[in-house]
Amino acid sequence: MTLLPLSPREPALRLGPFRTEAGVTLPELRVAYRRDGPPGSSAVLVVHALTGSADAAGDWWKPLIGPGRALDTDARQVICCNLLGSCYGTTGPRGTSDFPPITPRDMARAQWAALDRLGIERLDLVVGGSLGGMVALEVALERPSAVDTVMPIAAPAVIGNLAAGWNHIQLQLLALDRDRGLELARQLAMTTYRSEVDFDTRTGISSYLEHQGTKLRERFDADAYATLAAAMNAHDVGRDRGGVVAAFRLLADADVAVTGVGIEGDILYGPRQVHALVDAALSAGADAGYREIASDKGHDAFLVEWDQLTDILRLALARREDPIAASA
Repeated sequence: MTLLPLSPREPALRLGPFRTEAGVTLPELRVAYRRDGPPGSSAVLVVHALTGSADAAGDWWKPLIGPGRALDTDARQVICCNLLGSCYGTTGPRGTSDFPPITPRDMARAQWAALDRLGIERLDLVVGGSLGGMVALEVALERPSAVDTVMPIAAPAVIGNLAAGWNHIQLQLLALDRDRGLELARQLAMTTYRSEVDFDTRTGISSYLEHQGTKLRERFDADAYATLAAAMNAHDVGRDRGGVVAAFRLLADADVAVTGVGIEGDILYGPRQVHALVDAALSAGADAGYREIASDKGHDAFLVEWDQLTDILRLALARREDPIAASA
């Protein structure tokens, strides 16, 4: 199994055999990660989305992570691990034809395997957007007593039928043609990541979509994309836990706070789905609340609306330190 090269800031842990939910044992789990901030301090786990990497602090969430920023690396360490099944240093399907199907729960268990090796026993916050939000929920549900707050952004408790349908089409495109299929899958996905308002501000939509498809083909692996897209369709926090409310009861019993963040104009995992997640958590007795990002960027607002995200993250971290301020 070949892997893309790692940057010096993204070392990899070799963690031994790993058994998936499907009952397949991978001979060795390798997890690429980045850690910023003082080791041994309290920790935040950031989980990337579909085609992201472990380089949250240096790349896709750079404005939020660092000294004095929302995730203040003077105060606590921030960890981001490349997801199981991806192609940026963590074990995945690149170069093999027999990689097993995986789920967000498998990804969460791989994250905990890495955290264990790093000596991190407790998380002040686990946060992620889209697929990252699904995995963040599973991280908290795997070890509720080890998490203070979980923040899924633009992510549901259970995959919706429309999103599953879009994933199905993308998987069919990938099955027809590896390279061109990846480009077309990305083009389809981009129409769900942006809002109607955002698209109406652009000219040359065909060339814009072609450009997005080409960019992804040049930096990502088609098999990894298919593996991760299929994993999203398996997302259901209530599976084998007695349903969604019962799952959130596990968090309530461990006093885990739940902050669901919706995005205005998101057609992929919009406010209605995030509200449903928060309502289920409240029904379970969890300390749960809803926040919304106002934006014309659609689903991808969690990658661009830095000021609003800063406020939301700071409030989530303050929930334990100053509950009155956090609820204001």
